[in-house]
Amino acid sequence: MEKLIYGSEISKNIKLELKDKITALVESGKRAPHLAVILIGDNVGSMAYVKGKSKGCEEVGMLNTMFTYDDTISEVELLEKIEELNHDDTIDGILVQLPLPKHIDENKVLYAIDPSKDVDGFHPFNMGCMMIDQESVLPCTPKGIMRILDIIGYGDLSGKRAIVIGRSNIVGKPIAQLLLRKNATVTIAHSRTKNIEALCAEHDVVVVAIGKPRFVKKEWIKEGAVVIDVGINRSLDNKLCGDVDSEDCLEKVKYITPVPKGIGPMTIAMLLENTLEAYERKLVR
Repeated sequence: MEKLIYGSEISKNIKLELKDKITALVESGKRAPHLAVILIGDNVGSMAYVKGKSKGCEEVGMLNTMFTYDDTISEVELLEKIEELNHDDTIDGILVQLPLPKHIDENKVLYAIDPSKDVDGFHPFNMGCMMIDQESVLPCTPKGIMRILDIIGYGDLSGKRAIVIGRSNIVGKPIAQLLLRKNATVTIAHSRTKNIEALCAEHDVVVVAIGKPRFVKKEWIKEGAVVIDVGINRSLDNKLCGDVDSEDCLEKVKYITPVPKGIGPMTIAMLLENTLEAYERKLVR
């Protein structure tokens, strides 16, 4: 049985479905969905992520406009640009690539984006609705994780225990909430958790997003567990690797996502899906 879950392959199918929907919209005389991306500075990682998102838009026939600024842009100028995009009816989704320069308040920027165009799902309104199980835009990486779990037959987690290692607002906290929605009994562990190895070994589903190369070892993993590795790091030998020592863990797991080609492609696919869904909500208003 194939144990590696390639998000890169799953995302291809998702993008084909999105392309078919967008093609049908355009052929019916409607415009294509439109994503606006704001990139500030020359952070190599951010530039690579944005390039991947732009390529994804092209693959599905979605419009994509990039706004690039030097890292000297003022907070006021950035907020003014976001306000302009909020009022532009031809823009369906707005994404501000993080991290931002230190002189810009990230929270102010996230608050400024119209929640209906917040295709990253980071606006407090969307986060709050998610917490109380109301309809909202879901953060892309957690949404991608849940899609993978659905595909491998873990759509209902009743009776299963899930642990999330990492408590970030982007991944850890929202994925814990989405796992609860699927009836899992959820534990959140982090850098201050004691006896984390033994705790982890009690769980059926393990989501790791802690930002430490090959942090989770085979001894941490329950026999037959599903492991979702969200991390992307550089090892000492300069190779891309996740937060899980996947080669070490492979013999014990039922399924595991690799790094690369695991969660990263799913994040981009969910961003495209969120943008199409934002566009569709405008059509029915």
